[in-house]
Amino acid sequence: MDADDLLVSRAAEDSDFRERLLRKPRETIEREFGVTLAGDHEIHVHEETYSATHVVLPPRSKLSEAEREAARTGAASLEFLRRTLHDPAPPLRPPAPKEKKTRGRGVTSEAPAKAAREGIRRGLAFLESTIDANGAWHCIRFNVADPEIPRHFERPPFVSALCALALESSDEPRARAICTATKAYLIDTIEYPGFWRYYRHLPTDLDSTTLCSLVIGTHPWIWLGRNVPGMLANRDEEGRFMTWVLAEDEPDVVSRFRIEADPVVNANVLAYLGDHPGTRDARRWLETLVTEGNLEGSSKWYPDTVTIYYAITRAMIRAEPALDSLRSILADRILGLRDEKGGFGNVLQTAQAVSALYNIGSLESIDAKREVERLMSAQRGDGSWPELLAFGDQSLKWGVVGQIGHGSEAVTSAFCIEALERLAEVLGA
Repeated sequence: MDADDLLVSRAAEDSDFRERLLRKPRETIEREFGVTLAGDHEIHVHEETYSATHVVLPPRSKLSEAEREAARTGAASLEFLRRTLHDPAPPLRPPAPKEKKTRGRGVTSEAPAKAAREGIRRGLAFLESTIDANGAWHCIRFNVADPEIPRHFERPPFVSALCALALESSDEPRARAICTATKAYLIDTIEYPGFWRYYRHLPTDLDSTTLCSLVIGTHPWIWLGRNVPGMLANRDEEGRFMTWVLAEDEPDVVSRFRIEADPVVNANVLAYLGDHPGTRDARRWLETLVTEGNLEGSSKWYPDTVTIYYAITRAMIRAEPALDSLRSILADRILGLRDEKGGFGNVLQTAQAVSALYNIGSLESIDAKREVERLMSAQRGDGSWPELLAFGDQSLKWGVVGQIGHGSEAVTSAFCIEALERLAEVLGA
C-alpha cells in the first residue's frame, strides 16, 4: 500500500489520527511514521464532505510554453543542443603512476584501514572542490571512438543522484554536506509528480527518476508515492519497465531507437519500489538473466557487466527479500570476473565489484588489504581518481546514435570512496 493510501485508510479507522492529520499534517505524519519530511515543502490535508468537493490542480510547469516547445523540437536544433551542454571539458588527464603512489601512500607500512580513511578524506576534499554551488555534479560527455570530437561538461540530475547514492556510504562530515547539497539540487529539478529527465530535449526516464527518488526519499511527493502509478504504467507486455516515459506533450526523439527492458534500469526501479506486486515480472526477468548467464551485452546504457551486478546487488539490499535467491550465484559471478592477477579491471570496475560484494555479504571472499592497495595506487595527488567510462552507448549496436560515453573524475571518485568505506569497515572489524 502506498503512503497516500495508508494515510487515507488510517484516517478512516482512527478518528483521533484523522483530526491530528487535518490540524497538523507534517507533525502527525512524522511522529506516526518515523519519517522526517523535507523541511521546505508545505503539506496540506483536505477533507471532503457530502456538501464540499475539492479539486486539486497539479503545479504549473517550471518551463514556459515557449521553453517546452523548444525542448520538444530541440533534437533538431544545433543551437538548442549546444545549450544542453556546459563549458567545454579539458583533455583527459593521465592516470597516476601506480608504483609511485602506492609507496607514497604507505599502504604496506600503515594499517590499511587507516590508509583507506586518509584516501577517503582526500577524495572528499577533491569532490568538494568540483561540486557546483547548487549541489550539481559535473560529468563529461565524450565520443568513445573519436577522441578528436570535443568533450563537454554536463550536469544532469541523474549523475548527481548516481554519485550521491555511492557517497551515502560515508559518514564523513564532508560527505554528508555534499549529499545535503545534492538533495537540494535534485529537489530543484524535480517535475511533477516526481520524475526527472537527463536532458531537456529528452522525455523523462525511469533511470533518472528512480535514482533521484532514492536520494530524496523524504520529499513528500516521493514519500507519498506520487510517481509510482506513472512508473507502473510504463511496463511492456512482459511486465518489464521501459526506460523512457513517453507522452503526447513530451519530446519524441527516442522512439526510433527505443531499446527497452534494460537490466540496470529495471534493477533501479526495483530498488525504489521494493518487493511490490508490480515489480515481480521485472524481478523474475532479472533472476533469469543472472542464473542463465545472459547479462553480458544486455544493457544499452551500461556496457560493463560489473556495473549491472552492482545495480542488482543495490536493489537486493533495498528491496529485501526480493532477489535474495540470487545472493550466492551473484557472488560466484562477480568473483568470476577477476583476471589472472585477481583484479576486476580498471579502478572504477574494481570499486563497483568491491561494493557489490559488500552488498551481498561476500567481501571476505577477496583480499581486502590488496583491494585497498589497488584503489589507493590509482588516487592522484589532488585526491581524485581518473576519468573512466561510467555509462553510455559505446557501440553502434543499438542504432545510428552510438559511441557516446559519460564519465568524470568526480564520478569515479564517488565510487572509489564507497568501495574504500566498505573495505575500511571490514578491515576495522
